[in-house]
Amino acid sequence: MSERSKDPSIFTTIPSQPAVKKPGQLTGEQLAQYFNKGYVMVPDFFSKEDLQPVREAVSSCVDKLVNKLYDAGKITEKHVEAGLFKRMILIEKQFPGAAILLHKTGWLPQAFRDLWSCERLLNVAEQLIGPEIAGHPVWNLRVKTPHNEEATVPWHQDNAYLDQNALNVLQPTAWIPLLDTNEHNGCMQVVKGGHRPGILAKHTCCAGGTWYVDLSEEEIERTLNANMKEDVVTCAVPYGGVLFINNMVPHRSLENFSEDIRWSLDLRWQKPDLPNGFYDLKNSVLMRTKTNPKHVIDFDAFDKVDRHIEAHKDTEGKEADDFDTTIPGPWMLRWGEIVHHNRHTAKLLSASGNTTWHKA
Repeated sequence: MSERSKDPSIFTTIPSQPAVKKPGQLTGEQLAQYFNKGYVMVPDFFSKEDLQPVREAVSSCVDKLVNKLYDAGKITEKHVEAGLFKRMILIEKQFPGAAILLHKTGWLPQAFRDLWSCERLLNVAEQLIGPEIAGHPVWNLRVKTPHNEEATVPWHQDNAYLDQNALNVLQPTAWIPLLDTNEHNGCMQVVKGGHRPGILAKHTCCAGGTWYVDLSEEEIERTLNANMKEDVVTCAVPYGGVLFINNMVPHRSLENFSEDIRWSLDLRWQKPDLPNGFYDLKNSVLMRTKTNPKHVIDFDAFDKVDRHIEAHKDTEGKEADDFDTTIPGPWMLRWGEIVHHNRHTAKLLSASGNTTWHKA
């Protein structure tokens, strides 16, 4: 059954804007598009130099995982020479599911922290939700290897993965690719205006061999008053660009048909005094407050709660295998009966208390 927000206007009405012009702020036209269509793409938001530390941090994350797999005897070749956009493809051939392990990274490298809390992004977040800004506990590094079903996300609304408490909270997302993206290598698509009814349509679980919920095109048209022939927008975001969306607009990622990995990060914000919908697993992190302009973000405390470790504790309270490539979670049961079972749903049903949250 679909669910309706008590106040759909939070997704469609531009709030009061800061009196002072700040770096990175959206233009009036861009703001109007965000609230009217549910998305806006800013093609030159960052410079390549801005994002280079993020690329280097991703490479370090890959190094850490590869060394861990090698030391455990899971792989025999490290492929150090392969480079950022090839290496995980070769590691996947030795250990299928390695990309999932990297996707489940539960700690924020410094470059990720700096990006999420950078002045330009927080200035946009302030335009969308106001001067009190918290980082949502769900952030993701996307390892979109070619021809990988588990990296190809079907149509969904972000609220479909959260509990009902988030239905009345605007949670802007910044989707930031680490290379030029297009239809061939798996860019994003959105259904423009699909957020306007303020309705969370009925999703089903799970899609194919994945942990993803699925929103059918028929349900989008029937419940969200969209025309799938006219309202689907392909968002080819260049390197340095950012796609801003909200948590009600339907969107998906296309399959990667290229020969390279499509790396991206998605980062979220919301008002700190509102529920984040994350099943009481992890709190948001305060990033900006008008009561203390010199507020220091406590990322260390935020990182102390690893949602993935908490998620994969078994019924005896033991931590899960470090090389477990399944992703179970409470959203699987949010939509009633699981209509398609696979190894991810089996993991959920075989243990209690599995509460993680991963999507693309």
